[in-house]
Amino acid sequence: MPGLLQILLDALSLGSLYALGALGIALIFGVMRLVNFAHGDVIAFCIFALLWPSVDVVPIVFAGQLPWFLLIPFVLAVGAGLSVLAELAVFRRFRHANPATMMIASFALGFVIRYFLLMLFSSRPKSVQILPGLSQPVELLGARIPLLQVVTILVTIAVLLALVAVLRRTRFGLEMRAAAENFTMARMLGVRANRVIMGAFAMSGALAGAIALILGSQTGTADIMMGSSIMLMAFIATVIGGLGSLFGAVLAGFLLGGVSVAMQFALPLEARPFRDAFVYGAVILVLLWRPQGLLSGRAAKERV
Repeated sequence: MPGLLQILLDALSLGSLYALGALGIALIFGVMRLVNFAHGDVIAFCIFALLWPSVDVVPIVFAGQLPWFLLIPFVLAVGAGLSVLAELAVFRRFRHANPATMMIASFALGFVIRYFLLMLFSSRPKSVQILPGLSQPVELLGARIPLLQVVTILVTIAVLLALVAVLRRTRFGLEMRAAAENFTMARMLGVRANRVIMGAFAMSGALAGAIALILGSQTGTADIMMGSSIMLMAFIATVIGGLGSLFGAVLAGFLLGGVSVAMQFALPLEARPFRDAFVYGAVILVLLWRPQGLLSGRAAKERV
């Protein structure tokens, strides 16, 4: 029983990261038909934001010395602010371009962010301390589990419930859902395009900040490439879930996390280094079965 519980919590913890990443990508795709490949670099930027004062970039108190109730909104605000800035400075100018042009722009923006971090901090991983108390193990039904795993799962559930409440209970959420279904018709009915798109970018950036906090707590390091693997799996989850489907992206994120952990335990020792190959093979089988994704959204059908 403790072993099964550990596997389950490992799957939920890893799936939570993939689900949050996929949700951030799906939010942008829903309103702009854009797969934002700079999302992984926004995650890395949020981690390195904790090191800004060491290079005199921003005259603020070192964020690592802030209490947790100020540290968390600080990182979330950095992610949201960077994403909104990207929308204003880059993506707004490509709003009427074809999807390939916007995708290339997102790649370019990602490299700009990455090399900006490289210029400031070099390529060596840096040590960061984010809520070190979360590394302590706790007893749960006979299994010793890192507190961070439990917190990650609970935070993800809380974020998803909050997002559902915003999308279903507020006027802004109604406008965003309408834009995701049919952006042209939503604008004809009075939905403010700039407001909805900026809101989607802000929410996506805040989700990147949440992932950065979790990754920083898990690894204790800041690396310019640390968002790339999450971005890749999150993008795969978005495609499997169905482009344009927020629920599908979250569901696929948890499924990918579950499959990855299950294969890590089920594969023979000599095959475990090739676990990712088996995971991607399973992804190919799912897409051969349902090319449109598990829960295809109308947005996917309307992209040009």
